[in-house]
Amino acid sequence: MVREEARNFSYGIRLMPAPKRRAMSAVYAFARGIDDVGDGPEPACVRLDLLDRSRRRLATVQDVLRRRADVAALEGHPVLTALADAAGRYPIPLDAFDELIDGCEADVRGADYATFDDLLRYCQRVAGTVGRLSLGVFGSDGRQRAEGLADSLGVALQLTNILRDLREDRMAGRVYIPAEDLERFGCTLELDESGMFIDPPWRLNELIGFQAERARAWYAEGLRLLPLLDRRSAACTAAMAGIYRRLLENIAARPSAALNTRASLPTWQKAVVAARALSGVER
Repeated sequence: MVREEARNFSYGIRLMPAPKRRAMSAVYAFARGIDDVGDGPEPACVRLDLLDRSRRRLATVQDVLRRRADVAALEGHPVLTALADAAGRYPIPLDAFDELIDGCEADVRGADYATFDDLLRYCQRVAGTVGRLSLGVFGSDGRQRAEGLADSLGVALQLTNILRDLREDRMAGRVYIPAEDLERFGCTLELDESGMFIDPPWRLNELIGFQAERARAWYAEGLRLLPLLDRRSAACTAAMAGIYRRLLENIAARPSAALNTRASLPTWQKAVVAARALSGVER
């Protein structure tokens, strides 16, 4: 799943030693399954039921680890088995998955965001939690401080995702830009019959520029995590963050292109970022 689906994260995960790479893959696979349900094509009631099933499966993994249930309760499910194994080896805060499910439920229910504080809580649920889960695999100096910084880096990545998927989300009826920001820049994010934004391009450019600057500030805070990690964990984190930061800068440099197509980095550029991260340059 990591090789096929984690087109950005896989470059960082590959830099980990094999045991931690397997654990990170298990964390990613379970999180990806939750996220795919939230974004799925099924009716909302079906997706909410599937998310509840994910919550029950998580509880089963926790019961197995607490020896309240036998491993047979996992029913041979490969992702659950891998997650139970990973959490048995590393102090992964599995409760964080509950927050991720909460965030995806908010998506399904059609939550909107009046202020950035509203959006921040969502970002912490769907991305900051993944940072904290990863930290359980990485290990760190000063766990409490590291968790806060991992949370900040997750917010930066999610803000980048929001800009990358702006048109795609809008076509699906989802708007993650806070209403206060839309009002500030005189934008509606309404689409015409061809699926193009009707707001004046210069207003959209200013809106994206403002959001990009906000994301940069969260990267600056979150990347203070790197000195608290061992070399390979820092390289993994730097690679993932580096890829997303370059994506953010591409969007900020050419907002009109990002509004019309889903921005991405070419494979060779991702490989360069990963190599620089391993050498310690991409920090």
